[in-house]
Amino acid sequence: MKVGLVLEGGGMRGMYTAGVLDSFLDNDIDINCIIGVSAGALFGVNYASKQRGRALNYNTKYIKHPMYMSLKSLIKTGNMVNKEFAYYVLPRRLDIFDQEEFSKSNIDYYATVTNVDSCEAEYIKIDNVFEQTEILRASSALPFISNIVEVNDKRYLDGGIADSIPIEKMLTMGCDKIIVVLTRPYGYKKEKKKNKLLYKIAKQKYDKLADIIDSRPDNYNATLENIYKLRDNKEIFVIQPSRDIKIKRLEKDVARIKEIYNLGLTDSNNIIDELKKYLNSSNN
Repeated sequence: MKVGLVLEGGGMRGMYTAGVLDSFLDNDIDINCIIGVSAGALFGVNYASKQRGRALNYNTKYIKHPMYMSLKSLIKTGNMVNKEFAYYVLPRRLDIFDQEEFSKSNIDYYATVTNVDSCEAEYIKIDNVFEQTEILRASSALPFISNIVEVNDKRYLDGGIADSIPIEKMLTMGCDKIIVVLTRPYGYKKEKKKNKLLYKIAKQKYDKLADIIDSRPDNYNATLENIYKLRDNKEIFVIQPSRDIKIKRLEKDVARIKEIYNLGLTDSNNIIDELKKYLNSSNN
C-alpha cells in the first residue's frame, strides 16, 4: 500500500505540522510519498530522516539568534530568513541533518515551488537535502521579504503562491491512501484584501506573478472546499488544528512556538487510532 502525505506551509504555523510528524514517528505511521509546501517542506524532511524533535529543537534554540531571521538580515541580504545561517550553517554544523537516514527512508519527497516566469507550481523531487538546499529555500521564499531563488536558470519563490495545498498533484501520484496536514482550523477562509499599492509593487517586482498572488485567496478557499469533500467521502484523511493558531508567520516567542508544536502533537495523538483505522481500511 502506498501512503501519500501533503504538508501545508504557513511560516511558524508549521510547528503544528512538526508536532504531527513527531506523533507519526512515535506511532510508527509509515509514509511513502510526501509533497511539502514552504514550512511543510522544510519541517517534513525531519520525518524522513527520523529526527524526532529536531524542528522544535533548532527553532527554539536559534529563533532569537540575530543571524537566523531578522530585519537586519532583510536589509543587508534581501532575505528576512538569513540564507547562510538558516540553510547552510545550522543544518550542517549546529543541528546536523541526517542525510543518510533520509536516503534510507526511500520516501519520494517533493518540495513545491512557484516558477516566477511561468507562474505555475513545480514539484521537485528531493533526493539530497544538502545538495538541493536551494530548492527547499525556494519553497519558502516569501514575496517581498525574500530574494527570488535561481536554480538551473529558473526563478522560484514560495510554493504556496501557486499551490498552497497540493492535493491535486498528490492525487496523480498513485497513492492508495492520502493524509493532508493543514495549519488552519476547520472553518477558516482566506480573506481577499485588495491593496492597490501592494499590487502595484508586486506588479513591478514580479510582473505576471502579481496576479497569481492577488488571486491566491480564491484559489486557497476552493482547494479547501475540495479537500473537505474528499475527506467527507473518506477518500483522504485530514489533520488540522483543533483551535485557532495564534502565532506570527515569523514568530520569535519560544513559548508560543512550543505551544503550537504541542498542539500538533496532541491533536495527532488524539486521532491516531482513527488514522490507523483509515490506513487499514479497504479502498472504496
